[in-house]
Amino acid sequence: MKLLPKCLLGLILIPSGILFNPSTINASQVGNQWYFGSWNCNIDGRNSKMDWLVVDDPQTKCDGDVCSTTSGVKVVGRFSDNGSAWVSLAKRSANSTSLSIRYLGQEQDNWFLKYNAKSGQTIGWTTWRGKRYPLSCIKKQR
Repeated sequence: MKLLPKCLLGLILIPSGILFNPSTINASQVGNQWYFGSWNCNIDGRNSKMDWLVVDDPQTKCDGDVCSTTSGVKVVGRFSDNGSAWVSLAKRSANSTSLSIRYLGQEQDNWFLKYNAKSGQTIGWTTWRGKRYPLSCIKKQR
């Protein structure tokens, strides 16, 4: 007789787990920010490129032989100065008109861009060894 209540409880819990299980989110479903996408930039007179992409970021955790994976997304930034190798960027903070960036190369430093929604352009600065250099960007057309 004790088996019957356990089976009934299982029949109730399984459908509710399906109904109340949040759906997964992938990178294509994340809201857009003004800085997302590919940019043609000019850093102290040199051509450069900057990308800000939303990518899938699943996380897997294991406890012994039992593993679970959760879905998620993250924002990834990168910068190429005058055709050089891509270097990672991190978003420090952002709002509707500005972006504070952390350059994650060998000599890490803070950068800043101010966005003009009317022109679609940014203007700001980079720093290297304590000195500021001008940085401006315009979003690439798709």
